[in-house]
Amino acid sequence: MSITGAIKQKITALAESDKIADLQRDITTPQHFLTNDHGVKASETDNWLKVQDGTHTGPSLLEDHFAREKITRFDHERIPERVVHARGAGAHGYFKVFDDSAKKYTSAPVLTDPSRTTPTFVRFSTVQGSRGSADTVRDVRGFATKFYTQEGNWDIVGNDIPVFFIQDAIKFPDIVHAVKPEPHNEVPTGQSAHNNFWDFVGLQPESAHMVMWAMSDRGIPRSYRMMQGFGVNTYTLINAQGERVFVKFHWIPELGVHSFVWDEALKICGQDPDFHRKDLQEAIETGAYPKWTFAIQTIAEANEHDFDFDILDATKLWPEELVPLQSIGEMVLNRMVDEYFTEVEQVAFCTSHVVPGIGFSDDPLLQGRNFSYLDTQTSRLGVNWQELPINRPICPVMNYQRDGQMRHKISQGTVNYWPNRKEEFKPVAHLDGGYYDYPQKVQGIKQRARTAKFQEHYNQAQLFYNSLSEYEQAHLASAISFELSHCDDAAVYEGYTKLLNRIDFNLAKQVAINVGGIVPEAPDSKNHGKKSSPLSQLYYVPKQPTIKSRRIAILVADGFNMAQVEALRAAIKAGSATSWVIGPRRGWVYPDGAVVGSGKGGVWADHHYEGQRSTLYDAFIIPGGAKSAQALAQNGRTIHWVREAFGHCKAIGAIGEGVAFLREAVMLPGIEYQTNLNSSNVVTSLGVVTVGQVDLTSIAADSVSISSSDKGFVSQFANEVSKHRCYEREIQGITKMVAY
Repeated sequence: MSITGAIKQKITALAESDKIADLQRDITTPQHFLTNDHGVKASETDNWLKVQDGTHTGPSLLEDHFAREKITRFDHERIPERVVHARGAGAHGYFKVFDDSAKKYTSAPVLTDPSRTTPTFVRFSTVQGSRGSADTVRDVRGFATKFYTQEGNWDIVGNDIPVFFIQDAIKFPDIVHAVKPEPHNEVPTGQSAHNNFWDFVGLQPESAHMVMWAMSDRGIPRSYRMMQGFGVNTYTLINAQGERVFVKFHWIPELGVHSFVWDEALKICGQDPDFHRKDLQEAIETGAYPKWTFAIQTIAEANEHDFDFDILDATKLWPEELVPLQSIGEMVLNRMVDEYFTEVEQVAFCTSHVVPGIGFSDDPLLQGRNFSYLDTQTSRLGVNWQELPINRPICPVMNYQRDGQMRHKISQGTVNYWPNRKEEFKPVAHLDGGYYDYPQKVQGIKQRARTAKFQEHYNQAQLFYNSLSEYEQAHLASAISFELSHCDDAAVYEGYTKLLNRIDFNLAKQVAINVGGIVPEAPDSKNHGKKSSPLSQLYYVPKQPTIKSRRIAILVADGFNMAQVEALRAAIKAGSATSWVIGPRRGWVYPDGAVVGSGKGGVWADHHYEGQRSTLYDAFIIPGGAKSAQALAQNGRTIHWVREAFGHCKAIGAIGEGVAFLREAVMLPGIEYQTNLNSSNVVTSLGVVTVGQVDLTSIAADSVSISSSDKGFVSQFANEVSKHRCYEREIQGITKMVAY
């Protein structure tokens, strides 16, 4: 870790909470001696005790307890991997509500008391792949949050997509078996691009809405910090008067909702399979703490049946035009874990973990999850999993659930049952803080069936598709085409292109042409044409443009303009972004006028051209310097760096001779440049920002504001970076003209 990173980690460690304090009693700090598991100091741990005469090696002895213990512990280090959500990353943080506005819905203090700061732990994850799979695969992302409240633990076990593949939990084994690697050859890992998945979703049309989301840009998020989070299921809130409403939970990221492009995501799988994990750690260590607004949607019990969809159907969302979001709080993640296994791997979430004031609905997916998650955690971690440090509540836990493997707690007393003569651990009335079970009236016939509204599967799939921008729709069509092109059973890809024709005729036609399916001649059903703006990622662009936490690469060679690089790095830092110098070698790179190899007067390059790729950065700047530009122009890798970044629609900036490098060596099509290297007028063209010369004294002030109307180079470049990508290049067909 860098010195800066170490300092940030120490600052982060000061962000104490009740949960962090609780964990301290289980944390061991490194000491300068070694012991075995029962505390005996070990004098040697590199050689097994054996019989030998100094020349010839003899048999190893079973009496060597140190060696046997070391090997035995190693053999048992792994616990059963999660069936889904195996690959994850986690961080600690806190949650606060803005005010008590939710009091009309719930009595839960965690949602109504603005004086409270509730510790949280969040685990992000992919779904399909194993622990060893890559971060940037196309997949649903888990977004699970544990609130350590004073009334007990509350878990929101959510995803980055608001709906799910199935309506009834009884189908969980089927969807998971279908999406996982195929049983005959354990292929593919971390992908849904195979026969079994598309066969299942083609025969299970309730999945259509979820497939649209997963195949959209939502399936390849740029960062965990740039994802929305959704509780998916319908829960209930109960207020102090005993009144109940239905509720959906939402997380909205401060930085907006952003994604990779597909070519980029594919390449990062090999270039840096831990990209999302590192991204989360880098943001926290540099003080760019991830932040989300917490919002709820509520529907009164009396209005449950007022919609053309069933509000308990997990394959449907509640359109915000019909049920507005109410922002009531925010969560900040400000501390990385001390040890991955004991925190990220052993953390366990349950949809059934709620606190007084929060309850369940008859959502059939939630009903099954409430059983499944508790059963899963017990199977994976043992019956006492809730006593593990990361899982235990910060409030007292008092009951007669005893014994079992790996019991930690030591319970005093002579009775272990209720009722008992001492009236110990007696139930608590709900008026005194006990959990309140809402007295819901239930009537009906016991049967295996789904109601009429649960039979409709395409309206919201159409709504989602209609709501996407032009480039988002193009990405979705390309994604489905990619996936179906990996299916070699005609029944599968022909079957799904037929299903797509129930959603949108043009989409089905385009995909069918791409994958060799049956091209439809007319739509199977009319597209209703409705749209909902919040379904597009464009809806969540931050109101105030920001480059916070963005990774900006500065591409240099010997002979670069040192003054420009120093000023640019200061400006980037002022914008809370990070700058990374990429040079011909990791080490000193020398500016114009300095002696190459002298070790003086240069800048330290973080990586060399072959050590990283453009995919790992958000934007690029090529500073001036004639010798530097000439060296870059003679290097095929640096040319590829810029062309690839351009093809991925990233912001690119260049100054002086750096502009000449872009224009003459990289040769980006359709771009207007500042051709006068003596001009200070900035030219911005499809996300490429160029200028002949810059006033270095104005760069710092220029970085304070981010606006397309500002004339400064840094301000205009930062404005392009804040947009995340320049997708107009795709729309105009320019990216197809560049080999990358």
